[in-house]
Amino acid sequence: MHTLFLLNPAAGKADCTRTLPQQIAAAAAGAGLAPEDYTIRVTTHAGHARELSRAAAAAAQKAGVELRIFTAGGDGTFNEALTGAHGFDKTAVGCLPYGSGNDFLRTYGTKEEFLDLDAQLAGGAVPIDLMRTSLGLSATICAAGLDAQVAYGIPKFRRIPLCGGEAAYALSIVQQLCGHIGRRVEYVIDGEVLTVDCLMCAVCNGRAYGGGFMAGPEAQPDDGWLDVFIVRKVSRRVIAKLLMLYKNGQHFKNGQLTEAAKPYFIYRRAKSVSLRAADDRGPIIATVDGECAPCKQVSVQVQPLAGRVLLPLPAYQRFTAKKAGIR
Repeated sequence: MHTLFLLNPAAGKADCTRTLPQQIAAAAAGAGLAPEDYTIRVTTHAGHARELSRAAAAAAQKAGVELRIFTAGGDGTFNEALTGAHGFDKTAVGCLPYGSGNDFLRTYGTKEEFLDLDAQLAGGAVPIDLMRTSLGLSATICAAGLDAQVAYGIPKFRRIPLCGGEAAYALSIVQQLCGHIGRRVEYVIDGEVLTVDCLMCAVCNGRAYGGGFMAGPEAQPDDGWLDVFIVRKVSRRVIAKLLMLYKNGQHFKNGQLTEAAKPYFIYRRAKSVSLRAADDRGPIIATVDGECAPCKQVSVQVQPLAGRVLLPLPAYQRFTAKKAGIR
């Protein structure tokens, strides 16, 4: 087995390459790995993690060697590596959460567990479903609507002097709330056609996105199904209350919408979902793992057990015990 660490110095607020290589060396020695058993690479540009992962996964496949890839960055870096490793059954991908969102891990455990290098090296690989979307592969959530529009607008405000991440986020929210709220959208969900005046929607394989919004609080990433939540269009005075419900995952419990959520949400389980604007206001903004783009149509299909991910030991034990029916 070989282990590859991909470090993204641009992720998060601090450059992880300053101290993480020394920590990796210490953890690797403690796990009994010789220096030739692992490699540390630093990503230098967008897409680099995908390129490095694909090359390493192809080499491991050809040599018949198991490969572990750990990404030190955010969800975008992890998703790049997962995409690069897709289709290579001897490769599994894990994340060390050094980004700003770190939503992938929220389905499985805590940030502290995933930052523990000893636990990561002692953990294991599990198969999970992936989503093939209009914006590429994802292990988490594809969203469209108000939340995606806010994310899409952030870079514009970051170009303003002294306007950091939180300020840019706040200004983007204000811009969206001052504009036209809601879209008329046509959904096709496993053949069912729905036309809805909606605020936003989320197609969930994982549980969280957007830095901790628990859109799919009971989503199971290995059950072959997608949890689909459509949020109806509401007045501005209701948005804050509704978003708080949504952020905390209080809209869904025990496999159904809560009473507080029923007037505002539509829920479906599905294998495939597509949506397109049914008004004349142009493309819909969609987001996957921090990537945002306008799309004429957004499509999502589940790919059962198409990915292999690495979980730190406590999360791995919980995941495998649940699959075995142990409580």
